[in-house]
Parts: sequence; structure tokens; C-alpha cells
Amino acid sequence: MQVVVCAKQIPDPASPSSLDPATNRLVRPPEQVLDDTDRYGIEVGLQLGEKTGGSVTLVSMGPTGTMQGIRQALAMGVDKAVIIDDAGLEGSDALTTAKVLSAAAGREGFDVLVAGVESTDGYSGVVPQMMAEILDVPALTYARKVELDGTALRIERQTSGGFDIVQSATPAVLAVTAGAVEPRYPTFRGIMAAKKKAVDRVLASDLMVSGDPRQEVVSVAPAPERQAGEVVEDDGTGHLRIVEFLESAKVI
Repeated sequence: MQVVVCAKQIPDPASPSSLDPATNRLVRPPEQVLDDTDRYGIEVGLQLGEKTGGSVTLVSMGPTGTMQGIRQALAMGVDKAVIIDDAGLEGSDALTTAKVLSAAAGREGFDVLVAGVESTDGYSGVVPQMMAEILDVPALTYARKVELDGTALRIERQTSGGFDIVQSATPAVLAVTAGAVEPRYPTFRGIMAAKKKAVDRVLASDLMVSGDPRQEVVSVAPAPERQAGEVVEDDGTGHLRIVEFLESAKVI
């Protein structure tokens, strides 16, 4: 089974971040880390590859930097990485991102394309579904548990009321939630082996994808501070004030 895993390098959440005053977009330093949510997708991809004797390829879009996050994925056991580092893609929206990642995955060939539900620096939560539509394959989303039945995938799809059992033949796109598995830690042997693994750098033109459309951040403002609540001294009619407030909020 050929598994492709989408992963993203992001600025370290534990370090101070800043916005580019010219674009209002997040400044991405050279030292970026692997998005924590993608570690779950990588682990699921590795388990699928191990069960089927297949290979696992990482696909990542964004500035390469020092490759700290990419090397972590390779050290976990990923066989190869494909990085789309193209200045022309800066500011891409979710649809363009999905087109680029889909083109890269399609070029590599896959039985299962694995991704996290959403990135922690974007939170759009729509890229896996878009990739499935672009590639014309089923989308198995919000997977909290993944099982392989022959060449078919069966998942527990997390819902607000519990979970649904969803099954699909491959090829398919699989989006996993945090907690679906327990990601492994890179071993010393894995870290040393990662230095010799192939890293293929491509541009959008290599994938025959354009950098449009892009998203524009018009302005950024601090979140409003929480206002102090209203203090009501109960003189025997406090319950009427509560009812009045609930009615104004259209709760009752």
C-alpha cells in the first residue's frame, strides 16, 4: 500500500510569534516545528504502511527553513519527503493549498492520503475534504479510530453525539483527529537514518498548479477584553431582572 501523508511546519507555539505589518500574515521563521496535529496523521500512515508492507511519503507545502519538522517526520519512520517551497504560493487560501497538495500526492501515487483534520495555524478544517473532491476519491473524515480490512478502510467517525462507522474502498482521503493514535517518538537510529532519506523539492510549476487565488488579511485587531458582568442587588425582584435578561438574549 502506498501511503501519502500531508504535514505542515509551523512556528513553534511555545515561542513568541509576530505578524508581517505589510501583509498582516504570520511571520514564519526558519526554525519551524512539525504541527502537533499532523503527528497523529503520520502515525496512522506509518501503521498502515507497516501492516501492508508499503511505503509512506510525506508531502508538505510551505517554507523549508531548517527542515526541523520534516526531519522529525522522517525520523519517525517516513520513507521520503516532498516539499513544495514556492514563494509564489505565499498567502494561498485553503482551495489553492488543497490543489497543490493533491497534485503532489497524485504525482507520487497513493492508496491512502492521510491528513490531520486541520492545522493549528489555520483552523480552516476543509483541506482534506477539498483534496478528496479534487482527486475524485472518498473522504473519510474526523476519524478517531482506523482499521484496515483487506484493501478497505473502516473508521469511527467522530460526531457530536458519539461516532459513526464509515467504510470505503481505496484510494481514499483519510483525515484523523488528535487522539486517534499515540504518535511514536523518533529513536536515535531513526534520527540518524533520516539524514540519508530522500527529500524532493518542487515548485508549483512542476505540479502545473498556479498560486491563485490567495487570501488577503485586511486588518488585525486584538480580541476584545471580557467585560465585567452586571451586578444586581436583589431587593425581592431579582428574579424579574433574570427573566428580562433571558428574554433579551432570546433564550426564553
